[in-house]
Amino acid sequence: MSRETLVKKTLDSLTKLPERELKEVSDFAEFLIHKIEDHLMTQGIQKLAMDSKSFSFLEEEEELYSKSDLRT
Repeated sequence: MSRETLVKKTLDSLTKLPERELKEVSDFAEFLIHKIEDHLMTQGIQKLAMDSKSFSFLEEEEELYSKSDLRT
């Protein structure tokens, strides 16, 4: 089903809902939008952190420990 068809079908269904249920659908749509925005913001922050050179000095640091230093 195309996006346009889905939007039209949803709008047709929404016009049939009573006020209370329409408010519930609206609240849920807002929740989904905030969830998507939060996810995009988190991805942006992760990308900034990965692209940052703040900890690049650690790449030159020698390894102090190996797997043989682990206790089981």
